[in-house]
Amino acid sequence: MKAYQTNEIKNIAILGGAKSGKTTLVESMLFEGGVIKRRGSIDDKTTASDYREIELERQNSISASILYTLYKDKKINIIDTPGFDDFVGEVVSTLKVTDTAIMVVNAQNGVEVGTEISWRHASKMNSPVIFAINHLEHENSNFDETITQMKANFGGGITMVQYPVNAGLGFNSFIDLIKMKLYKYADDGGKAEILDIPDDEKAKAEELQASMIEDLAASDESLMEIFFENGTLSEDEMRSGLKTGLTTRGFFPVMCINAKHDMGVDRLLEFIVNNVPSPDEMPAIKTKSGKELSCNASDPLTAFVFKTTMESHLGEVTFIKLYGGEITEGMDVNNANTSTKERISQLFAFCGKNREKLDKVYAGDIFATIKLKNTQTNNTLNALKNTSEEIEPIVFPNPKFRVAIKALNQADDEKLGVALNEIHKSDPTIIAGYSKELRQLIVEGQGELHLNILKWQLENQYKILIEFLTPKIPYRETITRVSQANYLHKKQSGGSGQFGEVYMLIEPYIEGAPEPKKFKLKQQIKMSSVNPFSIIKGDSEVTVNVRGKDEIELEWGGKLMFYNCIVGGAIDTRFLPAILKGIMERIERGPLTGSYARDIRVMVYDGKMHSVDSNEISFKLAGRNAFSLAFKEAGPKIMEPIYDVVVMVPEDKMGGVMTDLQGRRAIIMGMEGGTIKARVPLAEMNRYSTALSSLTSGRASYEMTFAEYVQVPSDIQDKLLKAYEEQSEEE
Repeated sequence: MKAYQTNEIKNIAILGGAKSGKTTLVESMLFEGGVIKRRGSIDDKTTASDYREIELERQNSISASILYTLYKDKKINIIDTPGFDDFVGEVVSTLKVTDTAIMVVNAQNGVEVGTEISWRHASKMNSPVIFAINHLEHENSNFDETITQMKANFGGGITMVQYPVNAGLGFNSFIDLIKMKLYKYADDGGKAEILDIPDDEKAKAEELQASMIEDLAASDESLMEIFFENGTLSEDEMRSGLKTGLTTRGFFPVMCINAKHDMGVDRLLEFIVNNVPSPDEMPAIKTKSGKELSCNASDPLTAFVFKTTMESHLGEVTFIKLYGGEITEGMDVNNANTSTKERISQLFAFCGKNREKLDKVYAGDIFATIKLKNTQTNNTLNALKNTSEEIEPIVFPNPKFRVAIKALNQADDEKLGVALNEIHKSDPTIIAGYSKELRQLIVEGQGELHLNILKWQLENQYKILIEFLTPKIPYRETITRVSQANYLHKKQSGGSGQFGEVYMLIEPYIEGAPEPKKFKLKQQIKMSSVNPFSIIKGDSEVTVNVRGKDEIELEWGGKLMFYNCIVGGAIDTRFLPAILKGIMERIERGPLTGSYARDIRVMVYDGKMHSVDSNEISFKLAGRNAFSLAFKEAGPKIMEPIYDVVVMVPEDKMGGVMTDLQGRRAIIMGMEGGTIKARVPLAEMNRYSTALSSLTSGRASYEMTFAEYVQVPSDIQDKLLKAYEEQSEEE
């Protein structure tokens, strides 16, 4: 395959809801470009885009497919994305490297949840968008209503450049407002017969063209001047306005297609070739150092890895967009992220499962290579002599659904870990890791469907039988008041024994609080031989003298402050690390529910030791047990993780979603423009994606990020304590 120059390349994302016809459109685009000789179909499981076993079984796209077609001496790189929100990571990574999106809309259903979600991501990435209204051949298609919905949802930039003459059963023609011609197709589609506009359509066509020209002129100041002077725009001027309007997102053209019967696809390809900006016509992107990359072949080589897959007979395949320079087979490059050298042994243009060998690639093009050793998604490759330039990484959405996962056969545990790591490489939105705290292997993803697909992969591709379990909640434990305790560990079993006694005070750690000095306690305390106490009205006052302090930043958040307040040598300082070790063991499995404890100050102020029987194990056990006793008397509280949740929901569904959130102990933080912001306990978010989909007929989506830990309500704490007690008895 020949190497295409930057100005001969178009990079297109295919977006839209499930069943909108994206994969079928791609099939016709490949056929029109001569890349395939026969159009396949989803029903026959013969499409170039959906070729993976799981996609053939489900008849839905699961992963983005990288393809290309050729049209009028231009190469059009196409990335076909899944329509379900669970696979949104594929959409995000695709929009990172493509220059324009084709949004496929089902004329039977109008604007669907998949359309809304894809639009949000395209807007966030500032991607130009062309709308292709599909399924116009169905009796339930409604072009005018679809346009009304699009304008209501996506704004005034929505502008028809085509409209159907006979939408519904028998659809085969539309009027093109740029060419001002009628495009008519045979029953099997293909190349259109281009005819004059019928007399009975001329008035409507002229009115719609005038509206289109006004919209085009409004997106470009120079065209606005021409429009005011001449009252119209020429076809070349319209083409200039189209490219400018697309690039600046001031203009979103609407086109008509019947993808299944290959109608309108030839004109769509022509429109892409004539009007869609090439990579070097798009705004420059910046590297982390601030350098601008404009897809110029004369610049130093800079390439970005946006996708990694496992392909049968090839192994790991790396998909790359070249942002600067040119690359040839056998070239050595530097990975800016890992500072390692890689060799580009082979270059391919992929078309679904098929591939074409390349000798050279110019800036702006998308290609694939294999056998890279230390390179993965989000890495940047530079020329060896070039200074390391890292392109900003793809920001994948935070997980929204989590489960615990377990291999049914314990012998598969190691194999399961390897498989999850491989799957994460291909799909970075699948995140897996063993939680020492929860003692569970936790897998997180974008929704229940997402993780069900993961289960299918593990069981069918990796041959590992697994089960999903309800994940535990990473609670935290802390205290709310001062408490004192002492514990004597004494054991005699012949020979040297064990002896260690520890007195300690504990209190909540508060940032910026003064160092400990005096404490008033409600209980009577045994008098110490080395620390004087004065009894005041039945209460006890303890004065401590700080002789040393350890400030420990806990891995799970919060702090432990450990104070040495021993005077008079009651405990030798060599035993203090053992006491601290005992406390840390208990903090790692809190006394209430076995969760991590945090934000506590511990003052060891007295104790006893034996000249022969005292040792480290004695003081570790004495410290651990004294801490447990003090913790339980210090107003202990369980803290739960709270997440910031943002729900994007149609306004007619907001009431039901609000009610559901309040039933999940949510605090509503605000509502604006179809968005609900709330703070919700993680314990209440289990299977929320499924519930939200049911409440809104799949029209809503949400994002969640960790906010903070807060104390659980007392009734919830009582339930957690009871459950932990019952679990401990069973164990």
